Amino acid sequence: MTTPAAAPGDDPNQQPGAGLRADAERNRDRILAAARRLFAEEGLGASMASVAREAGVGKATLSRRFATRGELINAVFADRMDAYATATREALADPDPWHGFIGYIHAVCAMQAADRGFADVLTMTFPAAKALEARRAEAHEGLLELIDRAKATGNLREDFTDRDMPILLMANAGVLNAAGDAAPDAWRRLVAHMIRSYATPDAPIPPLPEAPAPSALYRAMVRLTHSPG
Repeated sequence: MTTPAAAPGDDPNQQPGAGLRADAERNRDRILAAARRLFAEEGLGASMASVAREAGVGKATLSRRFATRGELINAVFADRMDAYATATREALADPDPWHGFIGYIHAVCAMQAADRGFADVLTMTFPAAKALEARRAEAHEGLLELIDRAKATGNLREDFTDRDMPILLMANAGVLNAAGDAAPDAWRRLVAHMIRSYATPDAPIPPLPEAPAPSALYRAMVRLTHSPG
C-alpha cells in the first residue's frame, strides 16, 4: 500500500514558526474539506483513514488535528448545527406559529437532503462532540416551544410530540438514501404527506408536490435493490 506523501506541516524536522503554523492551518482546512466531501457522499461511516487519504495527509497529522471521530464530526458539522438552531429560532420568530412549524419541518428536511452526512448527524447522538450536542439541545428546546405554540393555534394535532421529529428524520433519511439521484425530490412528497398527518382537519396546508415519475421510482428501486448490504 502506498503511503501518502507528507503534506506541508507533516515534517517533524520542520522548524517552528509562522510557516509551520500556516501549514498546520492549511492541513486542518484540507482535512475538514475532505471530511465534508466523504461524509456528504458516504455518510458518517467514512473511516478516519479514508479522510486522511482524501485530504492527502498522514494519519498522524489527522490525529494531531482531531484526536477522535467526535472532534472531527463536531468541527465538520458545527456550521450546519448552527443552521439547525437558526432554523428553530426563525420558526419561533414567525408571527404565525403554524406557518413557522411547517417552515421548520421543510428547512430541516432540506438540510438532510443537501448533505447525507448531516442526515446521519440529525438522527444520531455524539456524546463526545460536546459543542455539537449543545447546539442540538438548544434546537430541541426551541422545538418544544414551537410545538406548543403551533398547538395553541389549533392547527397542530394535540397528539404530536417532539418524539415524532426523529421518526420523521429517520423516514426522510431512508427515502434520501433509497432514492439517491434517481428521484432526488422524492423526500418533498414524503414531507408534505407527513405535514398533512400532523395537521388538524381544518388546518391550512401547503399543496402536495408532484409524485416522482414512475421511471424515476423504478430507477430508485433498482438502485436500492443493488445497493451493497
